[in-house]
Amino acid sequence: MEKKQFQAESKRLLEMMVHSIYSQKEIFLRELISNASDAIDKIYYKALTDDSISFNQDDYYIRIETDKDKRTLTVKDTGIGMTQEELEENLGTIAKSGSLSFKNEVEMQEGQEIIGQFGVGFYSSFMVADKVTVYTRSLHSERGFKWESNGEDGYTIESYDKQDIGTEIILQIKENAEEENYDEFLEQHRLTSIIKKYSDFIRYPIKMEVVEQKAKEDNPEELEDIIEDKTLNSMVPIWRKNKQELNDEDYESFYQEKHFGFDKPLSHLHTSVDGMVRFQSILYVPEQLPFNYYSQDFEKGLELYSNGVLIMEKCADLLPDHFSFVRGIVDSEDLSLNISREILQQDRQVKLIAKNIEKKIKNHLQSLLKNEREKYVQFFEAFGRQLKYGVYADFGTNKDKLKDLLLFYSSSEEKLVSLKEYVERMPEDQEHIYYATGESHDRIEKLPQTELVKEKGYEILYFTDEVDEFAIRMLINYDDKEFKNVSSGDLDLEDEETKKEAEKQKEEHKDLLAEMKEALGNKVKDVKLSTRLVTHPVCLSADGEVSIEMEKVLKQMPDNQNIEASKVLEINSKHDIFQTLVRAHESDKEKVTLYTNILYNQALLIEGLPIEDPVALTNDMCKVMS
Repeated sequence: MEKKQFQAESKRLLEMMVHSIYSQKEIFLRELISNASDAIDKIYYKALTDDSISFNQDDYYIRIETDKDKRTLTVKDTGIGMTQEELEENLGTIAKSGSLSFKNEVEMQEGQEIIGQFGVGFYSSFMVADKVTVYTRSLHSERGFKWESNGEDGYTIESYDKQDIGTEIILQIKENAEEENYDEFLEQHRLTSIIKKYSDFIRYPIKMEVVEQKAKEDNPEELEDIIEDKTLNSMVPIWRKNKQELNDEDYESFYQEKHFGFDKPLSHLHTSVDGMVRFQSILYVPEQLPFNYYSQDFEKGLELYSNGVLIMEKCADLLPDHFSFVRGIVDSEDLSLNISREILQQDRQVKLIAKNIEKKIKNHLQSLLKNEREKYVQFFEAFGRQLKYGVYADFGTNKDKLKDLLLFYSSSEEKLVSLKEYVERMPEDQEHIYYATGESHDRIEKLPQTELVKEKGYEILYFTDEVDEFAIRMLINYDDKEFKNVSSGDLDLEDEETKKEAEKQKEEHKDLLAEMKEALGNKVKDVKLSTRLVTHPVCLSADGEVSIEMEKVLKQMPDNQNIEASKVLEINSKHDIFQTLVRAHESDKEKVTLYTNILYNQALLIEGLPIEDPVALTNDMCKVMS
């Protein structure tokens, strides 16, 4: 029997494919099962146009067999089989695809696609096998053939008396190596898990005899091994079922089966798109934040299938970062896959699917906000920070997509509200959207800077996440209403009479204010009389782009560049403490410095900023008390 050389270019090419293309050895079984499914599909398509061919689906299946003693793994199918010419053409030429050729020759019905379109999958067998033997008989042939190769120096083909139409592939599994366990591909539970992982939704039964322990009929306390012929795959994926046939329990069960999280899904989105790109998907919004969500260990991505065959467990390209919390699957017939099916080509189809998914997630969240407010609030409390990061990231590229999904705690509503809701109830004379920043709602509630805004009857949004103000600065405005921090330099809320009185006071006490500024040196940019304080004696405001809260956040970052806000110490001229300052300025200049330092440190404490010299503060307090 003559040994023929591979028609593809060299042994080196085969070695490269076997050792470099696939990242995991277990992939070989997915490839062989997909090829077997294709072979059955081909008979089905032939039957559609050839009345002499009948197709009874019960007669078509894929079978897995193992023999540990002989170290063989067998994959059988009842598909169309191959002639001698097809063996030479498809298995003798590396990267030659019989499935692709068949697809090009036969007009496929919508929704019925051949899985394999590259001819490399079969050769993945040599990652785990020393020798591969193929027995096959074509639907169009009276006799069978045997193909055999060790994957190195060519192959042989000879006639073989095969009674049944179909193909049988026998892999001679390699012996274990120092760092390689090939025994696993002869183990029942391992093969079952691989099939369930990659080929669960192949549309033909994948059968295997499995050993299970069951109680003896005559003695229930004793167990015995029972061999049962089982179908290992589900065949019909949930995403291809009619939505009307499914209920919430079905979607929840699928979420648990796929181990998308230890929680329950808060909501789900089942879509089927048939346009410029075709795909089906089931997307889940989790109930809880994954424990590693904000760590390097977290991987975003959706499970990606091509015609029911798992291609990637986590395809990151299908989800934008701001929706990285979404879990689920996408199944498309239109994907352009590379020869190993493991890596997507960065093509138009992928981008179209990703864009479509992003839009559907956004619309789904907006629907929750509008129709299921309580559920949306629960979602936002878990994942709202990620949406805010999305507004801030990439120089605000996605801010317009996300701004209507944001919620903030409201001073007047005492609950989370949207920016749209805030703007819709703004009084006519209100020009800005006011916000205050702090570590908690209680801390913000007590901030002196909020007094005048509240007295005017204006609603204040409370920002407690470190990303809040950065996101809002990127957003700039909402519905043409600019955002303004209640601690910013000038709120411009005073009436004309108050402004005139403020200018009068400023001129009258300019020497005192200058003396206080001199006492504080470069700790503050200025000291001025405040028009925002009502009952409190003192506060700090920020003059410039960096607010006090932003300074605190930036200082916590690893690459801290010591960026600070330009601080202004504001004194309430209507408070008794100011009169004390005025009297001290007239009679005791040392007390002006003493009181100024104490007031400055009080303002730092109010803002949650560290006291620069605690010992000096305590000494100053003792001087006042003595």
